[in-house]
Amino acid sequence: MLAAGTTPSAGGGIFSLIVPLVLMVAIFYFLMIRPQNKKQKQRNQMLSQLKKGDKIVTIGGLHGTIAEITDDVVVLRVNDVTKLTFDRNAISSAVSRETAQ
Repeated sequence: MLAAGTTPSAGGGIFSLIVPLVLMVAIFYFLMIRPQNKKQKQRNQMLSQLKKGDKIVTIGGLHGTIAEITDDVVVLRVNDVTKLTFDRNAISSAVSRETAQ
């Protein structure tokens, strides 16, 4: 029993609430935010290194070779006759020379 005039303790106060919250934020950062930033940086680097003649794949799955390229637009040669115009952000990946052969 408690003596008259005493109150039960809070059991650690506000620090016991802050520590789990800080741990959750740190885990969220290292498992989700940091890998996504790294992936976005690699994608931006790949898009900036594209040049005429590179073989690419669009986000829709179309395979082609870059015929013309500007800052915003890419013209793809799909076969000897067909050329298609895409936004530069529509490129999913560049096909490496080893994969293409």
